[in-house]
Amino acid sequence: MAWAMENSGEAEKVAVDKAVRGFVDGLSNEHRMLVVLKAQLYENNWEPMLDDLRNRLAGKPYIFKLANRIEDDIRRIEQMKEFELELGIDLAEYVQLG
Repeated sequence: MAWAMENSGEAEKVAVDKAVRGFVDGLSNEHRMLVVLKAQLYENNWEPMLDDLRNRLAGKPYIFKLANRIEDDIRRIEQMKEFELELGIDLAEYVQLG
């Protein structure tokens, strides 16, 4: 019984890893850049990055300039954030950061 539960957990882990790899392989360069910035500048947290982008759009102070595609970047971040939450993973562990 314990062996079956252990194998079930391992099978789930393999399935999640496969789903993440497929997702990461489909990321654009813009998506990858955002994952790298999240890891390197925002301690792997999407919220401060989203706050920066939204503050920039609103003309409020912000930490750094990403690009002129702020609204596109916000959509990309929200998509990746949702994916991370659904699978309980951090994309920075799957996207090459350097």
